Amino acid sequence: MKIDNFFAELKRRNVYKVAVTYAVVGWLLIQIATQVFPFLDISNWAIRLMILLIATGFPIALLIAWAFELTPEGIKRTEDVDQPVKGTARHRTWIYVSLVGAALSVGLFFIGRYSATTKQSGATEIPDKSIAVLPFLDLSQAKDQEYFCDGISEEILDALAKVEGLRVVSRTSSFAFKGRNTDVAEIGQKLGVRTVLEGSLRRDGNRIRVTAQLINAGDGFHIWSDTFERELQGVFALQDEITRSIVDGLKIKLAVAPTQRARPSPEAHDDYLRGLYLSNRSDEASLRESLIWFERALEKDRNLARAWTGIAKAWLWLADAYVRPLEAYPKVKEAALRSLALDEQDAEAHCYLGEVKRILDRDPAGEEAEVTRALVIDPNSAVAHLFRSILRAAQGDFESAAKESEAAEKLDPLSPIIVNTAVAHYAAAGRFDDAITTANRMLQVDPNYVYVSPTLAFAHRAKGDWAEAAAIYEKAQEQTHSPSYGLAMCYAKMGRTAEARRILDQLIELSRQQYVAADRVAAIYVALGEPDEAFRWMERAFDEHSAPFYSHLCFPDFRPLRDDPRFADLLRRVGLDAAEVLERLKSR
Repeated sequence: MKIDNFFAELKRRNVYKVAVTYAVVGWLLIQIATQVFPFLDISNWAIRLMILLIATGFPIALLIAWAFELTPEGIKRTEDVDQPVKGTARHRTWIYVSLVGAALSVGLFFIGRYSATTKQSGATEIPDKSIAVLPFLDLSQAKDQEYFCDGISEEILDALAKVEGLRVVSRTSSFAFKGRNTDVAEIGQKLGVRTVLEGSLRRDGNRIRVTAQLINAGDGFHIWSDTFERELQGVFALQDEITRSIVDGLKIKLAVAPTQRARPSPEAHDDYLRGLYLSNRSDEASLRESLIWFERALEKDRNLARAWTGIAKAWLWLADAYVRPLEAYPKVKEAALRSLALDEQDAEAHCYLGEVKRILDRDPAGEEAEVTRALVIDPNSAVAHLFRSILRAAQGDFESAAKESEAAEKLDPLSPIIVNTAVAHYAAAGRFDDAITTANRMLQVDPNYVYVSPTLAFAHRAKGDWAEAAAIYEKAQEQTHSPSYGLAMCYAKMGRTAEARRILDQLIELSRQQYVAADRVAAIYVALGEPDEAFRWMERAFDEHSAPFYSHLCFPDFRPLRDDPRFADLLRRVGLDAAEVLERLKSR
């Protein structure tokens, strides 16, 4: 076939038209994907897959256009189709389609550019000096060094948190990506950081090999990478060297040299890392086992302040959930004080001591001083902002509580306990839409997270959506198989009194066998309209030093009791200025 005839045949078979139309429509689809998918939280791999499919389909479309023709009678081979009658409409339709598609594509392109510029110049701009430290991968042959990998990652994170001018995402959020093959760009977007540190660790006897790499989350390029090898005795020098290398990679000055902290023996440090690994879990068995490892570390080194902080942390999270407060909080206090006696610069220990002062000693001003000190030591402490938000809520200042919750969320955006607390404070402040939005985001982080009650149910309950909240509580109860005080409150508000009392009786019976926070029973009696019984159980919560009672006394659940003199008396006895708190609560 002559070359002139070939091009003529391409034109006759409409291959040119198909090529142009396919290119325009393909570009339109790519523009839609790149501009719309990110707003729908659809992963970047879906965009890449669409581009690949469109590119692959281009030669296929040309082959089909060459071989076949679309006619009123259906699809036929081109050889079997008569020459078409010239007509304006038929020849110009494809041009109109191409022009419309091109216009839409150009429009989407410039809209995307404008929106991207707007976002970059907005309040959500990611700080240049920000980092997330992902848990290092265990490449050891026996795969038994997960605790060590997590520990060294957390030690590096802790050291970086002391660097002036550097925003470091807290452990909970960084470790939320553990075991996931998540794109670095997606991690950077979700955590609001410019850089991500990832690495791996291989341990062979007393020999450690660590590979670390610092990645720009925006473009995926490596800023810095290196490999370090040490004997176990040199693990602290290894941590310092990695930290300093990262700081050099970010080109900022180290404010607090990590070498200033006293170094424990390698054996004590190894036991401490095992305890730390277990203390970051929420089940009772892991928390209790963490105490064993912290004690073992202290047997080898009584001056290991961080082990005492670990003990305070474990007992704090055991309190109320698994252990009676009067059993747990004295142990929190002892451990926190021992830690601070060895290292006054331990911000986390100040936070735990502050909680003890409010709950056990009924000294809210004491907690204020401890949390303030913690934030002076470590402005990046999400834990400090968390406890300050709880303190503000306990004082009835829900606007301030919500602001502190926002600060904690910014530092640790994927922490279930921080998000759960934020939802409660947004709802108590009357920010119901924020509470529901945050609760839904919480479900994306951990769909199975249930602490005291389902977060989303609490948000709907605070808004007065009793039926919606009840449906969520019922679903959660199928998982926990435990009587839900929140569900009982919803039933009471919905007029389903018999069902509310059935759950109430179950909780009272359970309280005879194990610890149940008495304020939960009191809240049901408030919903049932029985204030005398409610105050009787609130007195029990007061005597037991229930942390939820101290934290939630000012919450809307107890609003019907605020005009009763007994309510003001309880406020005074927990160490608050009753007149000041009641004045704040007038609009709540």
